[in-house]
Formats: sequence, C-alpha cells, structure tokens
Amino acid sequence: MADGDMPQTAVLPERPKGAPGESNVSKLTKAQKAPKPPKPAKEPKPQPVKKEKAPNVPAAPMDPKSMFKEGFLKSVYGEKSAEKVVTRFPPEPNGYLHIGHSKAIAINFGFARYHDGVCYLRFDDTNPEAEEEKYFTAIEDMVRWLGFKPYKVTYSSDNFDELYRLAERLIQKDGAYVCECDDEEIKRQRGGGEGKSPRYACKHRDRPTEESLAEFRAMRDGKYKPKEAFLRMKQDITDGNPQMWDLAAYRILDKEHHRTGKKWRIYPTYDFTHCLCDSFENISHSLCTTEFQLSRVSYEWLCDAVEVYKPMQREYGRLNLTGIVLSKRKLLELVKKGYVRGWDDPRLYTLIGLRRRGIPPGAILSFVNELGVSTALTNIQITRFEQTVRRYLEQTVPRLMLVLDPIPVIIDNLPEDYVEEVELPFSPKDPTFGSHTVPFTKTVYIDRSDFREEDSKDFFRLAPEKSVGLLKVPFPIKATSFEKDEASGKVTSIHATYEKPAEGTAFKKPKTYIQWVGSSPKHKSPVNVEVRIFNPLFKSENPDSAPGGYLADINSNSEENYQNAMLEIGIDEIKERAPWPEEEGEKDVKKGDAGWESVRFQGLRVGYFCIDKDSDGGKVVLNRIVSLKEDAGK
Repeated sequence: MADGDMPQTAVLPERPKGAPGESNVSKLTKAQKAPKPPKPAKEPKPQPVKKEKAPNVPAAPMDPKSMFKEGFLKSVYGEKSAEKVVTRFPPEPNGYLHIGHSKAIAINFGFARYHDGVCYLRFDDTNPEAEEEKYFTAIEDMVRWLGFKPYKVTYSSDNFDELYRLAERLIQKDGAYVCECDDEEIKRQRGGGEGKSPRYACKHRDRPTEESLAEFRAMRDGKYKPKEAFLRMKQDITDGNPQMWDLAAYRILDKEHHRTGKKWRIYPTYDFTHCLCDSFENISHSLCTTEFQLSRVSYEWLCDAVEVYKPMQREYGRLNLTGIVLSKRKLLELVKKGYVRGWDDPRLYTLIGLRRRGIPPGAILSFVNELGVSTALTNIQITRFEQTVRRYLEQTVPRLMLVLDPIPVIIDNLPEDYVEEVELPFSPKDPTFGSHTVPFTKTVYIDRSDFREEDSKDFFRLAPEKSVGLLKVPFPIKATSFEKDEASGKVTSIHATYEKPAEGTAFKKPKTYIQWVGSSPKHKSPVNVEVRIFNPLFKSENPDSAPGGYLADINSNSEENYQNAMLEIGIDEIKERAPWPEEEGEKDVKKGDAGWESVRFQGLRVGYFCIDKDSDGGKVVLNRIVSLKEDAGK
C-alpha cells in the first residue's frame, strides 16, 4: 500500500463464495443492517490446503494443454465461450516476478493461446512511489522467456484521463464522495480494524454531490496533502463483504509518475483501476487468484455503477512452494544483508534467479501444467518442482563428463605422447544429439570419490590392485599405487596400468565405469571450471515460522563450491549449439547467441548443470540446476 493509500480492514469475515454485488449504487440505511449471508458459488468448492509429495517414479509426459482441456479452466470457458478470448496479465512493476507468477502467466497467456485469442501484458502502474524502470523491463523479459508474446504491452496510466472522467461520473451519479477522515477514523468506520465493533458511515458520505465534485477537483489541483483526502466509492457499509465498505477510488501521492510526469497528484487505486482497464481492453475472462475472490463483488459493482462493459472475473488457487520466501520485503533483506548475490541468485525462486540457475522455461510450464488449475490452495514441496525439472532435462539436454574433485591417474604402461580419440554420444538414447571425441591419454583425471585407499566388498570403483572401467574407453585400468600429501593426508596421485589384453585374448569386463577427463594440451583438455552446488537456502519447510524468523533459518550449507573441477572438451560444441533445449522463449535464439544459462547439460553421474553469467574468458563457472536424483534428507 502506498503511503497515501486509505487503510483497509485487517481481519476479514468468512469469504463468500463468489456472489456478484448489486449493480446499482447502494446507500446506507439509517438502521444498521446485519451482514448479508454469502451467496453460493458457481465454481467448485475449494478444497482444504494439502501438501503434495514428489512421486517416487517419473510420470509419463503429460499433454501440455491438459490444464485448459479439463478442470477449472474448462469450466470457466464453458461459462463464457467468447467469440474472441481476450485475457491480460497485470503485474505491478514494483518488484521481480517469482515462481508464483509463472502460474498466472501460464494461465492467462496460455488460456488465450489455447482458444485462439490474445493476451495483454498490462502494467498496473498506479503507484509511482514503488515503481522502477528495471521492473518493467524484467517483467516483460520473463514473459517472453516463458514463451509468450503479448498482444500489446499496455499501462494502466494509459487510461488516467478516462479513469478520471469516470470518477467524476461516479460522483455525479452519487456513487462516490470525498472523505477527509484520518486513518484511525476510517479503521473505526470499518469495524475498528479487527472487524469486531459495529461499522458506520463516514460523516462525509452524504455531502452534496456538487461539493464532492468540487473537492475532488481540489484534490487534483493541490489543495490537500497525502492522506488528507480520499475519493471513496459509496458502496454498502452493511454488506458482509469488506470489499463493499466504501473502498478508496483515488488518493494523493506527491510523486512524479514515470510516464505522465507531474501531470497528476491524484492516482486511482487498484480497486478502481483494475476492473475499468479490463473493460477498456474488452477482456473476456479476467483470471486472478482466490485472494481477489471477495473483490469480484466490487469489480462488478463499479462496472455497473459507471455503466461500462463488465468482464467476467474468475479466481484460481495460488501456487505456493514450501521451504522458500517470496515476499518482496524479505527478498530485499536477503539481498541487502548479503545472504545472496542479488535478486537473480540461483537459490532464490524469483524467475530471474531460476533462469540463472538454469531452469528451462519449458520445465516451469510443465510443472504448472502437471499441477493443474483449481480453486484450491496447494502447498507444493520443492522436491516436486525439482523432479519435474529433472524429468524435463533428462529428455532434452546432452551429457558430458565432469569431475568435481579431480585426482590425476598416471597410466604407467602408456607412452608419454599416447593419445586415443574416444567417441562419446551426447545422448545414449537419442542419436540426433550427435557425438564428439575426447582424448584418452597417459594422464587422466577421476573424481576423488571414485578411489579408496583400502578396498571393500561393497565398493566397485578404483582401489589398489582393483580394476575399473573408464566410460567408453576400450579397456579398464588397474590401480597399482598412490601418493599422499603428508600434511593433509589426501591422495595426490594414483598410478595405474591400462589392461589391454594380448591380441586374440578377451578381457574381463569391469563391474563399474566412471567418468574421467584426459590431459592433453593439444586438445585444450581438460577445461578448468568452478562448480557451484546449490542446496535449499532455508533449513525448514516454513522459514517464516522458524524460531527467530526466516533469517535464523538460513542454511549455512546452501552453496558448495568446487574451485578446481574439470570438464571435458565437449562443452565447446555444446556452447555453439545452445540453447538446450530449443523451446519456449529460447527457441528463436540464434545459435551461439543464447544466454549462458541456456548452455545446459548432464554431468554424468553428478547432476544437471548450466554455465553461469560469472564466467569470463579465463574460467567457466557452472551452476548445478538439480541433482540426478532426489537428495537424501530433503
């Protein structure tokens, strides 16, 4: 709420099930009426909040249009099968979009696309105190990244003149009045802030129409300071719905607007602006979350009061994920106090953060589609989201060999200049991904976790006098000895032999194959990389309820860094052929021009990765998108 906004009631009565309000401009009777009972809803009754768990096995791919073919959105279209479907996505440009907004984008743009209609991107820019240009740019960028093209990009401020004209019309129809009460008095009128004491009308409610009109123009011309006067709609203070308790229509803000400059000192509120802009743009289906269910009554009331076209508003359940915070205030605190790198930190669930982490836009849309759309609020665990991403990447990105914590293995029975070109497929299941070659040489690097100083029956990788296969290398190697650093006790190198059998004899196939990277300056192998492994930013499923608050719930192990990791040279071709995959908002990007985050691959036996924007000419930085399987303990 802007500083000049009229206060609203803090506690709401039981939510009505979506009944429209009366279309005429109602007046307060002398006797205090009892609250009107809520009218029955047309849509299905919302179900209790439930917690979803990640399924144990990957589900079969779903029809990407299923959310529009069945359930809530099918019934919404059945209520009003418009000749031309027109929807809108109307964000406030006062922050970065997050994972919850992806559902609103998918529903509004997707619903229009499915029914061969159009969708506006409309910026609700009625509060110049909170709006910044960077948010306008970032919001449109995210919409396009998710694969949607707005029919038009519009602004509520495009309609300031017409909104003002309708405000005067509403006053002239005895449907609005200028109120000069302070915040505390307005709270008392609305039930004392707790909704427990009797409500009563503002003393200015019955001032003559001509007087309210004159004072409204005086608000416009600078007579009043912020919070000294409001234009309020004359609704029905006795109604059980707080969205009918004489909401503010206009307030004073001493802030220059980014588009209209100093022209206006008064700005329309959301409750006045939203429905009228929907009407101006001929929106057929105004789709929003259930937090606006109570607002449907005032939405319809105002359209009827000023005698304009009335769109159909319907509400769906929000998308909430457990274990994260999405509040702008809390995200800002995380950024300012240095808990994260910025608004696009890969541990955050802002859309720019998810993009930087490497989450493909198509995976986000698949997640929304899998959950479906209803009026119920469902809390989804992060593991469910990650499993959708994992399943999506499994089918769409190439595979490379990555060694996080490398140890050199010197193969003593190979010549110093030995080089064998080993062909590796980018996908073991899809030949269209192609293949590439990597050098197998006298010195190769394996991961520290793939070697043990002492063997055991349950360990199938490299150990003294034990053989292991190197992926796609014709024959196995056997460890013969190793060297250690006396100070740290860590193994610094391993010696081995290449077990190429004598001609005409067979070799024993090893039980296990591990990833490796060859050392060949001629091939510029290995590629040195820094790897960032991201874990949940918070320790609990509900950081806000953690003892000491969400900042006390920060996971100190939310990021692990491997500064000296090694990657095979196939990454060069992967970069040239990016984006991986060519879908949604990344499908029209020219080869080689894709953003770093679209260079995605599976690090064999390690996880899914992308290149981070911190990469420069000297070193590649990788972000882990998700692990290969759900991490234990999550």
